[in-house]
Amino acid sequence: MSVRIRNAAVVATMDSRSSEITGCDILIENGRIAGVGRGLPKAEEEIDADDCVVTPGLVNTHHHLFQNLTRAVPRSQNALLFDWLRVNYQIWRELKPEDILVSARLGLAELALSGCTLSSDHLYLYPNGIRLEDTIEAAADIGIRFHATRGSMSIGESAGGLPPDFLVEKEDNILDDCIRVVDAFHDPGPGAMVRIGIAPCSPFSVSRELMRDSALLARDKKVMLHTHLAENDEDIEYGMAKFGCRPGQFIEGLGWTGADVWHAHCVKLDKCEIRLFAETRTGIAHCPNSNCRLGSGIAPLRRMLDCDVPVGLGVDGSASNDSGNLLAEARQAMLLQRVKRGADAMSAREALQIATIGGAKVLGRDDVGSIEIGKFADIAIWDLGGIEFAGHWDEIASLVFCGSRRVRDLLVGGQRIVSEGRLVSFEEEELVGAHWNCVRRLVGK
Repeated sequence: MSVRIRNAAVVATMDSRSSEITGCDILIENGRIAGVGRGLPKAEEEIDADDCVVTPGLVNTHHHLFQNLTRAVPRSQNALLFDWLRVNYQIWRELKPEDILVSARLGLAELALSGCTLSSDHLYLYPNGIRLEDTIEAAADIGIRFHATRGSMSIGESAGGLPPDFLVEKEDNILDDCIRVVDAFHDPGPGAMVRIGIAPCSPFSVSRELMRDSALLARDKKVMLHTHLAENDEDIEYGMAKFGCRPGQFIEGLGWTGADVWHAHCVKLDKCEIRLFAETRTGIAHCPNSNCRLGSGIAPLRRMLDCDVPVGLGVDGSASNDSGNLLAEARQAMLLQRVKRGADAMSAREALQIATIGGAKVLGRDDVGSIEIGKFADIAIWDLGGIEFAGHWDEIASLVFCGSRRVRDLLVGGQRIVSEGRLVSFEEEELVGAHWNCVRRLVGK
């Protein structure tokens, strides 16, 4: 199957030269990009991109899809991280497999409509028969590339952890299930639609032993590692009291650095820890809206980037954001650095780069993230004809500055999963209706 995206106003390639090509065509053959330039030959399918900006698909490096079932919960709206978790744990104990499937479909649909072609997810609680494949099925339904991570919590309140005892698992069972899902679903090859990571939830919800054993298992299975780290002051204080060290010392001693590791948030990393991440090529999922929502602080993003730390963007859970729009994260990332360091601290183009090729690198993907010959055709087409773009002078920068609400067309491996601003695989009303049914059951409980 061949596809030609024709006559784009401008293509932001995100290649190593940050090339921007006006009046550009993109030729796709068998799911890969076969040509980028002007006047390319016709294809079996033609997509007119006149007056549109074309970018690589956006990449989401951190999410908790199930949390869109608990948006704007009254008792947690104004809470810091630990109290926010304590409130929501009591609701999440009631989750069932159907809730996970439905919430993942809706969350991944929301991401796709915002231009996202590749998303990770951190599912770290498994009550009532929930399994990781409940989310994997949802990703296949929507058509998005998916990095599912098998999260876990093993240290409950009675043992000094934060989560309640009824939501933790035995560590042997956790490791056994990690092996099961990696063997069953992980695809290490180019163009993989599903990859699996191993992801103990956080230093305040699992043991040192599980962190260490997870790292050993991940290296044996050749999969990536993920967790939360240095999210706010409470997080740092807990680590100092419990372990007697800062986050950087903690992870380094347990094997949690390297190009096969990425940590979420990292709001409170100090200069030495940033240097450690840079030297070891350890990745960071930067979640600016969630960091604001929970009052966690402004991450030192500019310093991370200047030190060449691999950084991507994450929307985090839709109970701590409370939405799933990658361009909104790019805009917020840019604005927060300007608030902290001045108007020249970050450009719109740099924010868009973090949202695309930056995220792909964090997730260990060299086959997507830019528009280059040979890469898989994960491509977003943005229509600038709407009222929010009226009067713009710079097409690419306007995507971030003006804040696009919805992608026009989205292709994953050359297949459209969003067409003319609508999902291809589902009617939105169908997804929303099923989702509300799940929410009403939780409210009733």
